[in-house]
Amino acid sequence: MAREQVTEVLAEMVANVLSVAVAPGDTVAAGDTVVLLESMKMEIPVLLEAPGTIRAVKVAPGDVVQEGDVLVELVR
Repeated sequence: MAREQVTEVLAEMVANVLSVAVAPGDTVAAGDTVVLLESMKMEIPVLLEAPGTIRAVKVAPGDVVQEGDVLVELVR
């Protein structure tokens, strides 16, 4: 039986979470936006590098994230 490969999508900077575009169980493709961040009055979409299924969403709109914080977990 194959093991799930869990990938954590991390924040690359200190930012505010403007919106979350996915929910647990969603099937996503490479290039999909999962979270929209705001930093220094700029909106920064967080894009997936690989397809999979969202296992968990670790942030909500209004949260402040630090560099390296987990935004979502993706199962491939």
